[in-house]
Amino acid sequence: MDWLEQLGMSEYARCFAENKIDVSVLSYLTDQDLKDIGVPLGYRRKMLAAIGRLASAAPAAPEPLTAGTEPKAQESAERRQVTVMFCDLVGSTALASRFDPEDLRKVITAYHRCVAGTVARFDGFVAKYMGDGVLVYFGYPQAHEDDAERAIRAGLTVIEAVGRLDLPERLSVRLGIASGLVVVGDLIGVGEAQERGIVGETPNLAARLQGLAEPGRLIIAENTRQQLGALFDLEDLGLRTIAGFAEPQRIWRVLAESGLISRFEALRSQAAPLIGRDEEMDLLLRRWAQAKAGEGRVVLVSGEPGIGKSRLTAALVESIAGERYTRLRYFCSPFHQDSALHPFILQLERAAGFVRDDTAEQKRTKLDALLSPGAQGSDDMTLIAELLSLPNAAADLNLSAQRKRELLLEALLHQLDAVARSHPVLMVFEDAHWIDPTSRELMDLTIDRLRRMSVLLVITFRSEFQPAWGGQPHVTTLALNRLGARDVAALIHSLAGNAPLGTEFIEEIVDRTDGVPLFIEELTKAVLERADQADRVAAVLSVSPQPALAVPSTLHASLTARLDRIGGAAKEVAQIGAVLGREFSYELIDPVAQRNELDAGLTGTTDRCGLTVLPRQSATRLVSFQACACAGCGLWHPVARATPGAACSRRGRSGAAFRRPRRAPTRIACSPFDGCGRDRTCRGAMAQSWPVCCHTLRTPRSDPAFRPRPRPNQHDA
Repeated sequence: MDWLEQLGMSEYARCFAENKIDVSVLSYLTDQDLKDIGVPLGYRRKMLAAIGRLASAAPAAPEPLTAGTEPKAQESAERRQVTVMFCDLVGSTALASRFDPEDLRKVITAYHRCVAGTVARFDGFVAKYMGDGVLVYFGYPQAHEDDAERAIRAGLTVIEAVGRLDLPERLSVRLGIASGLVVVGDLIGVGEAQERGIVGETPNLAARLQGLAEPGRLIIAENTRQQLGALFDLEDLGLRTIAGFAEPQRIWRVLAESGLISRFEALRSQAAPLIGRDEEMDLLLRRWAQAKAGEGRVVLVSGEPGIGKSRLTAALVESIAGERYTRLRYFCSPFHQDSALHPFILQLERAAGFVRDDTAEQKRTKLDALLSPGAQGSDDMTLIAELLSLPNAAADLNLSAQRKRELLLEALLHQLDAVARSHPVLMVFEDAHWIDPTSRELMDLTIDRLRRMSVLLVITFRSEFQPAWGGQPHVTTLALNRLGARDVAALIHSLAGNAPLGTEFIEEIVDRTDGVPLFIEELTKAVLERADQADRVAAVLSVSPQPALAVPSTLHASLTARLDRIGGAAKEVAQIGAVLGREFSYELIDPVAQRNELDAGLTGTTDRCGLTVLPRQSATRLVSFQACACAGCGLWHPVARATPGAACSRRGRSGAAFRRPRRAPTRIACSPFDGCGRDRTCRGAMAQSWPVCCHTLRTPRSDPAFRPRPRPNQHDA
């Protein structure tokens, strides 16, 4: 790259090329990125300063950057849970008074580019630039199960990146983040002023929180904190009265990432017992006995999110707690899939006992003490020290990049072999679906070598990940299935403790969670927390758009992400199915969907989402229903015409029977009939299909909130 030659660092051109780094991505590089590809500290600082100068010299105003696909133009907006970040430049008014307008424009442009490039790394969507403010959505147009976490990580990175910009004055930002249900996606304005509108209290709350933050600080709302678990160190700032909000809002200041690296430990309660996994535990214990006898074994544990993969490995650790062995834990991260050997770096840092205040020399001393028993020469220690960006003499080895890589992987294998010679090793490698390419290469070598070691390697990953590790005699594949009704009931009783539970409550949870342990745990806790409401089950499992009566926020993002992944026609069919019911016939959905590609949509919903004709889990169905709720009565008209009463014309013909849903929402808070009176045919259809709708919704026919509004002469010919 010419840019590297101008800096006098042309020796890194090959490294940049191997990692597909060109001029277009320079502005996105961070110190950690450069560290991961082997650039020493001094050169990293020079490169980042040069990148800052390039950004500030760019004349063009930035376009809003998105990660992934731009939202497609659509006729109606979508109701979904979104995490909103509002970023504000501190002291912009003072900057305007001290800078010439052209110079100020360069400063603001560099700031905008920095924020946009940073949030794009975490799949954030820059919705709008407002002078010195930036509005960012996480969860739209593409949802992720960890959107709240992504927003926090992006915010902390923005604070650091903006402060690093090479500008005449050091810049600082303050940020506010809030999560909640919104209606988002409407196209507002025309031409260059066109933007994706968002309606709801969440963006207003994020903007208010930004105003409460100190320079260089990030403030979050309570609804965001609830989705973070123990991933970050937070400071409770208590209840604050915020303009425009009737009730005081509890707010939190984000300090830093916590020391926990296990997502299971940070996000999930370990109080829930392991139920319905006796056979799986027996298999793991048999493999552990074989490994202790010197016959290395590998167990590949797969399953959908929330099925209990990490809980199973935790139970194995509990079962062998009294034995003498060494445990090695490795964790892949969705944010470091491009960071070479990231899981192994974290494990080495933990094993060496690094603390935040250690100097580079102190860390090197600790690392040497850890590695020396298993190192086969000083080169091993030198290469591993370079991997951890510690003082080293790797340059004196005079090795090509490929040869250095090979020797580094061998050095790490030497360490595993040395540990296994002293004690049996339980090696747990979590979330392999997020593994980086170099770590995968090292795992290939490890699985081949450990058959002669006293090592049990347990690798967990999601079902969509297809590793090439199976088929070997020492490798066992273990796919986790959903729990049966009896096991679900036992888990609910265990989670509830002494709280009284009725049979109807158990049946509701069993039916709506479909045996997914995470859903069972979260829905049960959510219902038990609503002890002040007469019908706690209805309060949580309702499809009401009211935030207080919705699917728990801890599940909402995960379910929305599942729907977004199927995309296109399949997603639309899923949303229509959510309105019709949990089960329905093809003959019913065909006239409602009014799509030529209905068969393809049904196939996509089944194949790509792992669900039946519609999202089979009722919690997923509720999210599907809410996502299409803002389409108004446009969907209810074909639904009404497709139900039995809809086949009744003005002459009063009766319709054919249809398969009624086995289960449906306990309650719908807003009447679907309110907007349908403009169509006389629809009025008659709704009136005659009302008894069926009452059964479908399991709602008393006498409930005035759900009865069609009486209209004069609504059955006239």
